[in-house]
Amino acid sequence: MTYELVAKGKPELAISSGRVPAIVASRGEGASVRFLEFFAVTIRNPNTRRAYYRAARQFFTWCEKTWRLVDLAEVQPMHVAAFVERRIREVDKPSVKQELAAVRMLFDWLVVGQIVPHNPASSVRGPKHVVKKGKTPVLSAKEVRELLDGIEVVTKKKLKDGTEAETPALVGLRDRALIALLLYTFARVGAATGMKVEDCFVQDRRLWVRLHEKGGKYHEMPCHHNLEQYLHEYVDAARIREEKTSPLFRTFIGRTQQITGNGMTQPDVFRMIGRRARAAGIDTEVCCHTFRASGITIYLLGGGTVENAQAMAAHESPRTTKLYDRRNDSVSLDEVERIVI
Repeated sequence: MTYELVAKGKPELAISSGRVPAIVASRGEGASVRFLEFFAVTIRNPNTRRAYYRAARQFFTWCEKTWRLVDLAEVQPMHVAAFVERRIREVDKPSVKQELAAVRMLFDWLVVGQIVPHNPASSVRGPKHVVKKGKTPVLSAKEVRELLDGIEVVTKKKLKDGTEAETPALVGLRDRALIALLLYTFARVGAATGMKVEDCFVQDRRLWVRLHEKGGKYHEMPCHHNLEQYLHEYVDAARIREEKTSPLFRTFIGRTQQITGNGMTQPDVFRMIGRRARAAGIDTEVCCHTFRASGITIYLLGGGTVENAQAMAAHESPRTTKLYDRRNDSVSLDEVERIVI
């Protein structure tokens, strides 16, 4: 992104690239640099940075086209409110709240930098949005078990003498270990794909994992005995145990069993999970977060507490953890079946 040039000390290249909105550029080079610095300096998470940059660009482009505004000082609360009303009709409410937060924080930054005299978004209220139950699809313990057991981790090959030889199926071992990691540690997919080989370590005679969470935080968890077995089998078969600083979950060349040095990305994991779910005959539209939600729900059904689930999932608030609690789904289904016609 162009704002990354500011972080590298090259703001003039970012400005000349034309990626600064015209309404911002009209205030001069200082305003353009300040605009780009907001994303390069104040936001560390790359996903948040991209989302906020996209929201700001969209807002200013809309102001220019709809209201014919040519100067930042012309932006008033009614313009921000009108933008919010328009976006409510186009996207879901959480997205609108995020876009409003991006605009509000950006203007705060511009006010502090003395680019504009006031923040027109500070008094604008976003849409009311209360979530008591998450939308993430959840699998039952039986479905997860069938999915893990259905992954081929051994390839059988007939020899000339008629006997069969078994060799490890590296792709299957990797996929089983990754899905189990998401399930047993309640890990975010970004934390899993960010792991290095050295993030699997022994402590108190038990394998632990170190997850790279949002905001540069580390979250360490002991491994469930199933996860410990799956990780050991994958790492040993891939022969990467000594490559401490290399990615743990890696890609393969095409459909071969030849492993690369490149780490998997979130889209890679999403495609893999969908492929494995279809092969297991699971009709639920699974996603990367499915195993995080499934793990929490199965843990709570087994008698675990929300407080411990919160700590294991590295959630800041228990309200977030409760969004993944889908224990009432089975209760609702049982009650529906009482309608005998």
